[in-house]
Amino acid sequence: MFQKARIKLTAWYLFIITIVCFTLSGVIFRIQMSEVNRFAKVQRTRIERQFPTVLHLPPKPPTIDPDLIAETGKRILINLTILNGIIIVISGGFGYLLAGKTLKPIKEALDEQDRFISDSSHEIRTPITSLKSSMEVALMDKNLTLPGAKKLIKENIEDINRLQNLSDSLINLSKNKEQKRALNLEDISLSKLIGSSIEKIRPQAEHKGVIINKKIQNCKIKGDQEKLHSLLDILLDNAIKYSPSAKIIQVKAVKSGKNIDISVTDHGLGISKKDLPYIFDRFYRADTSRTGRTTPGFGLGLSIAKMIVENHHGSIKVKSSPGEGSTFTVSLPQNFS
Repeated sequence: MFQKARIKLTAWYLFIITIVCFTLSGVIFRIQMSEVNRFAKVQRTRIERQFPTVLHLPPKPPTIDPDLIAETGKRILINLTILNGIIIVISGGFGYLLAGKTLKPIKEALDEQDRFISDSSHEIRTPITSLKSSMEVALMDKNLTLPGAKKLIKENIEDINRLQNLSDSLINLSKNKEQKRALNLEDISLSKLIGSSIEKIRPQAEHKGVIINKKIQNCKIKGDQEKLHSLLDILLDNAIKYSPSAKIIQVKAVKSGKNIDISVTDHGLGISKKDLPYIFDRFYRADTSRTGRTTPGFGLGLSIAKMIVENHHGSIKVKSSPGEGSTFTVSLPQNFS
């Protein structure tokens, strides 16, 4: 589809260039022929003036060789045609390249949309299939007891919660696509922001036996408090999720020039090099490289985190080595503009 569109767009480029070239060539041809005629007249007049005129007779009017004029016009026309041909051929090549560059962002956006629909459909289908299968089995079981029914309902509620979490993640992903005009900017205390996020997630860390240490240089930062809380929640949740029990998670925040650098370091199994380029992609989870087991989630968290950071004109990067853990570092401008 895009190849046809590229060829069609190239054809339109060539059509416009051809019209412009031949219009300009027509104008140039007329100007050149006018100059040739003028030059011929001037030269003939100069030659005639070199010879004396007969007494009492007026000088002969200068004559112009029509064959010479016609030959000159023919040569100008041939040269203009060759030049136009070269311009059209070169323009065709550049037009094809330009059409490819013009259509590339559209193609990437549509491909991303197709992948997103496919991945989200797959994630939604899994819990729905589980729900349907368990209920069909229960309906065929004539000896289903009340405890068995309660167990089934409990399992189904877990699948429903999974669907609800997916729905919430998709909504957050959509919301964070909005530009900075949608941000509710305010001056925020960095220590309070990070401290609040740590306290919120501490029960999850204690349940797993993970310790969270913090080292925060207190200062003010301008941003959307709700979205920055979401960003920290995602990074802390990931650190806990991928950390073995009794490990320490280190949260640091320091001022670096005009930016604030916030880092979250875990001491889990780390991320392999082949996974690092893709961890911010939607629905991508490097479970096998980090833990060797399946972990809850949909692979949307880091995509949302990256979007929040970019909406605040910041950057996010990760440094990780298998067996040594991972460090996610967010760099945000202290004064958002």
